[in-house]
Amino acid sequence: MGMMQEFKAFAIKGNVIDLAVGVIIGAAFSKIVDSMVQDLIMPVAGKLLGGLDFSNYYIPLNNQGTQLALAEAKKAGAVFAYGSFITILLNFIILAFIIFQMVRAINKAKKEEPAPAAEPAPTPEEVILLREIRDSLRK
Repeated sequence: MGMMQEFKAFAIKGNVIDLAVGVIIGAAFSKIVDSMVQDLIMPVAGKLLGGLDFSNYYIPLNNQGTQLALAEAKKAGAVFAYGSFITILLNFIILAFIIFQMVRAINKAKKEEPAPAAEPAPTPEEVILLREIRDSLRK
């Protein structure tokens, strides 16, 4: 029973729950970014580059032609699907940039303003007496 209680204490800790929430939100956010890239950015990029569809760019690794759609070409044999890789790489870059901006904003919010300079500590009485002796010896 000791191990079960130890596991329960571990699972209920705030860090584990925060991590679970972060993973769930991250997965949902990843779907949003994926949709943005596939449905908004890649069609515009394809149109600018002459109506090309990046998702269907591939090099067949057998003797088939490149006239087939990517899904059909995969069924026919091995393919080097670099168009899909470009799309996924773009997803990653956008997601990494957004996360970087979020961390940057959080770090700026966490920065505390420098505390006002504290008043100097009162000078000890011995130092005051030594200064008075020094000044009298100079005279």
